[in-house]
This record gives sequence, C-alpha cells and structure tokens, in this order.
Amino acid sequence: MDLSFSAEERAFEQDVRDFIAANLTPEMKRATALTPSVFSDPDIGMAWQRTLHKKGWGAPGWPVEYGGPDWTPAQRWIFEAESARAGAPNVNVMGVKMVGPVIIGFGTREQKDFYLPRILSGEDYWCQGYSEPGSGSDLASLKTRAVRDGDDYIINGTKIWTTHAHHANRMFALVRTNETERQQAGISFILIDMKTPGITTRPILTIGGDHEVNQVFFDDVRVPVANRVGEEGKGWTYGKYLLEFERGAGIASAKLREALSSISDLAQSELTGRAIDNPDIAVRMSEIEVDIDALEMTELRVLSALQTGQNPGAVSSVLKLRNSEIRQAVTRLAADVIGHDALAVEPGRPFYRLNHEPAIPEDMLTVMPEYLNGRAYTIFGGSSEIQREIIAKLMLGL
Repeated sequence: MDLSFSAEERAFEQDVRDFIAANLTPEMKRATALTPSVFSDPDIGMAWQRTLHKKGWGAPGWPVEYGGPDWTPAQRWIFEAESARAGAPNVNVMGVKMVGPVIIGFGTREQKDFYLPRILSGEDYWCQGYSEPGSGSDLASLKTRAVRDGDDYIINGTKIWTTHAHHANRMFALVRTNETERQQAGISFILIDMKTPGITTRPILTIGGDHEVNQVFFDDVRVPVANRVGEEGKGWTYGKYLLEFERGAGIASAKLREALSSISDLAQSELTGRAIDNPDIAVRMSEIEVDIDALEMTELRVLSALQTGQNPGAVSSVLKLRNSEIRQAVTRLAADVIGHDALAVEPGRPFYRLNHEPAIPEDMLTVMPEYLNGRAYTIFGGSSEIQREIIAKLMLGL
C-alpha cells in the first residue's frame, strides 16, 4: 500500500485546511472540545453539516449522483484527518452515515428524492430505533409491532438507549410486521416522523451526567406503508447493512490520535505534575499509539473497498471492536494522567454553556465524563461479545 500523497492530494489537503480555517468558528471548536459524548449537540453538529453541505462536502461516502463529492479514499482520509486535527464537530452521523446509505441502497425513488436532500442540508435530524428492553445484542427478538391497517402501519412497543431521540425529528426503526419461526424474517425497516401522535420520549441520564439516550414509547402510532424501506419482512437484511456502515464506514483513528495528543500535552504540563515522567503512563501512551496505527491501516483498507462499491463486510466488526477498546484505553489513561483532579464533579451539561468558573482547568473538564461515558463503547452499536462472534463466524469460519 502506497501511503505517500501525490501533489494533487497535497493540494486537496491544503484546500481542506483552508476551508476549515475559514469556516470552523471558535465557538464550534470549543463546544466540540467540551463535549464528552461521541455525538455533538445538534446546534453545533448541524451547523457544521450545513456549512459542509454548501461546499458540497456534506456526505463524503455517498455516490456523486446523490450529493457525494466523488472523493477518492485518500481524499476521504485527508478530510477526516484534517477535521479531527482541527477539532471539527461530528456531523449528522445517523443521517449521513447510517440511514442515508440504506435509503440509497434500498429506498424507492420517492424516498430518495424526499429524504436524502433533507439529510444533506441538515433539515432532518435522525435517531435509531433498534434496541428494546430485553432485545439489545439479541436484536432479532425485538417485540415492537407494526400491524398493517390499509395504507398504514399501527405501531405499538418501545425502543431504548435511543441516542438523541429528544432532539430528532425522524427515526429509522426495526419493527416486527410478521410472526415467523425464524425471528429475523418477520422484521421490517421503517421511517418514522417523531412528531406523529402517540410517540413519547423519556430521558435516561447516564453515569457521565449526560442526557444522551432515551426510551421511546409507541402507542397506536400510525405510519404510512410508504415509509417502509424495501420489502416487508426484509428489515433484518437492511438493518445489518446499516450496522456495517455504522461500524465500518467511519474513520476513528484520526480522532483517537488527536485525543491521545491532547492527553500527551496534559501529561507533559505542570497541571499534572508532568505525569509523563511516570514510566507506566509513558508505556501505556506508546502502546495506545501502536494500536491506533494498526487501526488506521485497517480503516484505509476498508476505505479502498468502499471506493470500489463494496460494503464494509465483516471487517466492520473488527473496526468496531478495536475502536471501542482503544477509546476506553484512551479515557482510562486520561483519568490516570489528571489523577485526583478526576474527582472534581461538574453538574452542568454541556460544558461549553457553563456560566461559572469550573472547579478544575478547562483542559481537564471532560476527562472524567468521557471516561464514564466511554464505559458504553463496548456495548452500544453491538457489544464486543457480538463482534467477536461475527469475526469468528464470517472471517475465521469457526
């Protein structure tokens, strides 16, 4: 693999840097630095999405006919790396990187014409209705029912751990439309307007102090059959396709490298009493850096496959597994670097809206919330145990 950039790619790299420098505001950058979650608040992330859309860069992984920029894998890599280095917000992840590819791959012309432009522009903000109480990793056992009534489905049930449902105006959901001997065969993929009567969203506060996830209840919610993506009963196939993009279409190594760099800066500062002089801290930092290098190589291979029209496949589980483990290692290291300052508690969320002097320096403010929030990395999006089973079955033939 040739990892050197051509003159054209170096010119593109400078274009990206110039664009970010001209458009990423200090408020956006500070808000991103002070957000413990992997998801940016919509008022920050969607503002950046709209800025990218105006440039034609709103959906790097989409085909050009649907608004993608027609980038090479190297250009995508450069864009993601420069965005991470500059501290740019995460954009409309569940729209651009998750439901968008499903609509492109399996949606009707009417669905593509209606939803895709709204995803690109930031007009629609999406949440994911997959997990249920008792149906998390065992997602095929989901019980939320959608019963056909003429041109509508009537939906009853509940979804849980629904990230940003309190912000979203749209949900893509897996629902049971038929009872079959094979559970996966009776599931359909449906698009739901969150303003539909009968939907109730209840907040769930995490140990990190965030209101990031929710439980969503459906009581006789009427949704048009036209909102079903693809064939009835084939939702499991579409849902797995989406999860491959959720787990494997992103570039995590660039953000991990920037996070490690920030920790290195803290460890070398007097704020932490030069924690870098602790041999254990220094060794762990080096180990994480090597792990990020290995993850980066795998991501580059997946980007090359995506560029030729392939979906990520089972290697997406490798990326999800390693990204989760490395993220947790980074947050553990950060907590150890700042030592007893990790005990400071800040009740305000989000931090960039705090109207008082924080108890610890701003550079340390999100360390403990990120550590606590990060305990879920190896659970959400498919637990590590499930990823290992997929790897064993589809890659190793076990």
